[in-house]
Amino acid sequence: MLNVSGLQKSFGGRELFDDVSLNIMSGDRIAITGPNGAGKSTLIKIILGKEEPDAGTVSFIRGTRVGYLPQESEPAGNETVMEVAVPTEYEHDGQFIAKVKQILSSLGFKLTDYDRPAREMSGGWIMRAHLARLLADEPDLLMLDEPTNHLDLETLIWFQDYLKYYPGAILMISHDREFLNNLCTHIAELRSSKIMRYTGNYDEYLVQRAAMEATMIATAKAQQRDIDRLQLFADRFGAKASKASQAQSKRKQIERIKEDMVQVPDGPESTMGFRFPQPPRSGQRVITLEKIKFGYGEKMIYDGIDFEAERDQRIVLVGPNGAGKSTLLKLLAEVLKPQSGVHKLGHNAKYGYFGQHRAAMLNPTNTVFQEAMDTPQRITEQAIRTVLGSFLFRGDDIYKPVKVLSGGEKSRLALVKLLLDPPNLLLMDEPTTHLDLASVDALIEALKQYQGTLVFISHDVHFIRALSTHVVRVEAGTLRHFTGGYQYYLDKTAQSARAALTSSSFSNTAGAAEKPVSQADRREQKRQEAALRQARSSKKSDLQKRIAALEKEIADLEAKERDYAVELEKPEAYHSGGRATQINRELVRVSDRLEAANKEWEKAGADLAQMGDGEAG
Repeated sequence: MLNVSGLQKSFGGRELFDDVSLNIMSGDRIAITGPNGAGKSTLIKIILGKEEPDAGTVSFIRGTRVGYLPQESEPAGNETVMEVAVPTEYEHDGQFIAKVKQILSSLGFKLTDYDRPAREMSGGWIMRAHLARLLADEPDLLMLDEPTNHLDLETLIWFQDYLKYYPGAILMISHDREFLNNLCTHIAELRSSKIMRYTGNYDEYLVQRAAMEATMIATAKAQQRDIDRLQLFADRFGAKASKASQAQSKRKQIERIKEDMVQVPDGPESTMGFRFPQPPRSGQRVITLEKIKFGYGEKMIYDGIDFEAERDQRIVLVGPNGAGKSTLLKLLAEVLKPQSGVHKLGHNAKYGYFGQHRAAMLNPTNTVFQEAMDTPQRITEQAIRTVLGSFLFRGDDIYKPVKVLSGGEKSRLALVKLLLDPPNLLLMDEPTTHLDLASVDALIEALKQYQGTLVFISHDVHFIRALSTHVVRVEAGTLRHFTGGYQYYLDKTAQSARAALTSSSFSNTAGAAEKPVSQADRREQKRQEAALRQARSSKKSDLQKRIAALEKEIADLEAKERDYAVELEKPEAYHSGGRATQINRELVRVSDRLEAANKEWEKAGADLAQMGDGEAG
């Protein structure tokens, strides 16, 4: 479907890529990962033809349709949400429009939003409209750059499940670990101007990378020991006539080892080795809301709710989009004032709010370092540099004026300031937005150290799982408490859903039993059963054909894999010209496709067996 071969790219004398190659096959789910600044977005732009490489090629199989969702959308014009989501060529296609509407609904849009001018909505909502357009169009290759940034938790879970059954290939950049774990078949890591492809999801990639690096480090150490031993001989006996030829031979051996020396890649970005200052201890009851009423105009959000947080609790607010999670957080932070009810802070309690406009509190004339230093806490310069580095401010970045920072950079700096002087009640709205995977881990470690109370909203499931000890579901103006972590909440809500389904099924069955079945109903039932049998027979035939085709493909791939392995054993493969490198690339491509074909064959076989079981029953 897509072949990227031998890409090279430099910016201002800095080498970004050196001989980067990547193949994408139908059905692949590949995430590009790597440290900030490694060139992930640049690689995407080169694939899309928006930037030119210094060397190398990008080629698609003829007829491949590509769809792309950038991190930020273009400013909306006068078009409505539906006009953004429906391309001109589909504006009279009723089936396509119905599909778009279904996806828009799943992404949180209401019926009344469809004809609204898109410019009235936030950038996040416009991105969702573009996403609906892409998903309905179903390109062969779907390219996504941070697609979860603008999604709430429940919409993200729907999106994740939708992509599991997406018919095309997916190439993505994402800093959401749970999302990557649930979707990826491969990880392509960009690091030190090279790309390394791993099979499996993100957690499996971490294990494989650690094992590979341990092997490379051990090999490099062994090579260095050989060099030191040979150098010692050459230095000791180089001046002796009787040993001069041996010493020269040792020097040549050293040169050969250096030519083949294993290059250990730069280590991954590490989390901080710094202990954050801790806030003063609060009383047991930290914050209380009693009989709170609040609405926007005539729309009532809460009508008499109660809420309480106790010392050391880690509470995550979950619920559907528009349920009032951010409103509740703003009521706790007194950013919004209720129409009635009581807001009470407990003994010695002090809150800090990390909301959507968190960057507004920064001084634009300060540098990043000056702004981080501007805290009542007494912290060393080195400690502050360490924290800034963990949140992507490295090298000369710390001397940038705050006024030139991007929105994401200002958000990260505000987060640093909050952690350097934390209150004993933290109220945080989507704190992981704009953070890469290493910075999310840094934030998790910081909040695990934090000795205070945390109430937060997040769409990052890994972050939620790592921190939450209590879940509050916000829905239809009510709060439902789950006194356990996120998995406990999922288990409990799944039990409730199963119970409701069982009750509904029993009720429907009982109701049906009371009604007499007419002859017309019986004829219709028989017609439906015949149609079902015909459809099942057709599906069974398709599965049998698919299994036969996969078996032939697997046999061909296994033969190719054997042929490539034999070629790699021949000495001439390692002569000049890079034949061994080319063979290795082909071998990786064949092995990856063979693994995917075997999985497809197993699934098709299981589906066929299940059809047989259904018929037997």
